[in-house]
Amino acid sequence: MGLTNCLGGDTQLVETNGDNVDIVVIAIETAEASTMKELQMFRPDTATPLFLIVGDQWHADISAAVEQGVRAVLWRRHFSATTFIQALRAVGSGGGYFPTSLQGALIEQIVQTYREVLAPQDLTPSGFTNREIDILRLVSEGFDLRQIADKLHYSERTTKNILYQFMKRFDLHNRAHAVAYAIRSGLI
Repeated sequence: MGLTNCLGGDTQLVETNGDNVDIVVIAIETAEASTMKELQMFRPDTATPLFLIVGDQWHADISAAVEQGVRAVLWRRHFSATTFIQALRAVGSGGGYFPTSLQGALIEQIVQTYREVLAPQDLTPSGFTNREIDILRLVSEGFDLRQIADKLHYSERTTKNILYQFMKRFDLHNRAHAVAYAIRSGLI
């Protein structure tokens, strides 16, 4: 059964061969590290998500695959028109669709990265330190530097330096810009 036939006449889902695509669907037999790099030639741009239908085995780093734009993986042995459309819709709405084994591997990699790389540096997965988050939250609530320093038991100079380094790292112009950035990042 061809992939186009699986769309079942759904007018919102259509096959195209042009550069103006929302999702690139690729069928491969085995996913390997080298495969992930090769997939880039099929994407019209770096924002276009990849949907892989994988034949038998996964030997690639799942987080590297996600970094390369893979947003869905469907095992060929579990393929059906229903799951295909469900996965397309998930990716089309900004989500993902992965087999539970790959979800578990991805979660384990996230936990390991946090535990071994980020936590020793006092960083969160967002790239912000816990101290930065605390200070930005209090700035957003209208506290001045002296009040923030008192609440967090830092010196006013330390508070100011943390805020300055944050603004410098993300090229932010002032405290309002820093708070807006933190809000948009979902931290406060």
